Amino acid sequence: MRESGLAQAIRAVGGVSELARQIGISQPSISNWNRVPAERVLAVEALTGVSRSILRPDLYREGKMNSEIDDVDAARAQEYALLASLLLRAPDAGLLSRLSELRGDASPLGLAHVALADAATRVRVENVEREFFALFIGIGRGEVLPYGSYYLTGFLHERPLARLREDLANIGVARADDVSEPEDHAGILCEIMAGLCSGALPAPEGSDRVIFENHMASWIGRFFADVERAEAAEFYRSVGLLGRTLIALETEAFALPS
Repeated sequence: MRESGLAQAIRAVGGVSELARQIGISQPSISNWNRVPAERVLAVEALTGVSRSILRPDLYREGKMNSEIDDVDAARAQEYALLASLLLRAPDAGLLSRLSELRGDASPLGLAHVALADAATRVRVENVEREFFALFIGIGRGEVLPYGSYYLTGFLHERPLARLREDLANIGVARADDVSEPEDHAGILCEIMAGLCSGALPAPEGSDRVIFENHMASWIGRFFADVERAEAAEFYRSVGLLGRTLIALETEAFALPS
C-alpha cells in the first residue's frame, strides 16, 4: 500500500506514468514503490511541489530537514536538488511555473535565482524540451556532454568514473536500480550531493566534501560554464549560471579552515 506522501505526489502530477516520465525512470519502478526512496525525495519534491516532510516524514520534520542538519546544509541540498532535476530531464509546465516564482537578493546566488525565474517565465515547454535535447542528447551527441570522465579524459566510462564508484561504495552510497546514467553525470552528482547535504543519504560526516573535492571540483564548474555559453542554450543559460555560481561558493567554502 502506498504511503500518503507518495500518493499525494502522484496526484500532483496526474498519475504514476507522468511522475515516472518527469523523474526519468520506468513506470514499473514507481508502481513498485510503497513510499518515495530516500535518494529520490528531493527530486520528487522539486518536481511535484509536495514537501519532503510529507513525502518522507520519517526522514524530514516539518519546518526543518533534520534536527542535525543546519540551515546552510538545508539550503545547499535545495540548490543541488534543483540542479539535479534540471540536468536529468527537461522541466515541465508545473516546474517552470514554480521556478518563475523564485526570488533572490543581491548576492551572486540570489541574482542567479532571479535570472532563472525570468527565464522560466519566458520559455515555453516545447521549446525547453527541444533545448534540453539539443544540449544534452542530440543526434549522435549533444552540444555539451555532462560527464566527469569526458571532461577529465575526453572519453566516457573512464577511470574517473571507476574512482567515483569506489568512493561512493566506501561511504555506503549505492546506485539505484532504475538509474541508467553513469554516476559521473552532472545531474546524478548533484542528486548525490543533495542527499548527502540533507542527510537523506546516510553517510559518514564529511562525505559531501569527499565527493565534491575528489569528483566535482576539477570539472563541473567548467561544465556549467559550457552550458551557460552553449549555442543551443536559452533557458539553460540561466541553469548554467546557477550551477557555476553554486560551485564557486562551494569551492570557497571547502577551502576555508575547518
